Amino acid sequence: MKATEPALGFIGLGVMGSGMCANTVRKHPASVHVYDMNAEALAAQVVNGAVAAASVEEVAAAARTIFLSLPGGKQVAAVCEAIEGASAPGTVVVDLSTTAVADAREIAARLEASGVAFADAPVARTRQAAAEGTLSIMVGADAGTFARIEPLLRYMGSDVTWCGEVGCGQVVKLINNTLLFEQVAAIAEMMVVAERAGVTPAKLIEAVGRGSGNSFALQTHARKAMAPREFPEKAFPSHYAIKDLGYTIELAEQTGVLPRMARLASQYYQAAIDAGIGDRYFPAIIEVVDRK
Repeated sequence: MKATEPALGFIGLGVMGSGMCANTVRKHPASVHVYDMNAEALAAQVVNGAVAAASVEEVAAAARTIFLSLPGGKQVAAVCEAIEGASAPGTVVVDLSTTAVADAREIAARLEASGVAFADAPVARTRQAAAEGTLSIMVGADAGTFARIEPLLRYMGSDVTWCGEVGCGQVVKLINNTLLFEQVAAIAEMMVVAERAGVTPAKLIEAVGRGSGNSFALQTHARKAMAPREFPEKAFPSHYAIKDLGYTIELAEQTGVLPRMARLASQYYQAAIDAGIGDRYFPAIIEVVDRK
């Protein structure tokens, strides 16, 4: 890319956003203007070479492509409202957050009326993948917008998939997350069964990993968190899982599908919250199973 490229913006420098932003700052040849309410998170990106902004509006005034990494739909809507009033026509907002499909499409329609394009581009994989720039990114956008933002998304992701029109990125991401949450719940049950029946978690993972029951959830969440019972805080907690499952349940009902599995998984993550372990990494639901 040429050094004459326009400045970028990045709003939201949390668990995932910090790694994505750091890669963007490192790889983009022009300035990256950043904002977060957390002063320490903001300062860390300035050390990396970013330009600190005092507000969302300041980022919007400086950048023609603005990335968002925020907790959910309400935050995305509020930030986009501020961007709408401060950005120039032709700006593109790329939302890396996970939101409801309807939220993405409503925000896109509102911004379009102001001459601002919108793409939903939620990300999958881990915090480590965000730091390494190896995320999987699922994009909902028109063809022209996707062509414009794809090279920028590759600063953050090794896999960038165009899923269709605005909202389709969220459809795929929610299904991805829901399948993961359901698998982790199933593994939690079976790991407790195995251990009580005399098979260690390590041996279960080894043997099932060689069979048809193998999965990313088994090799990652079961091996690294559930077997050693290590569930740190400041990772992906149960209330985030419930949020995403809620979006999927809503989407399923809108399409006429009864989401029995998603509802059951949601009950497990709610039980973790009720048991006082909801702030820990979401595979901690194995401790809910083990208490029964």
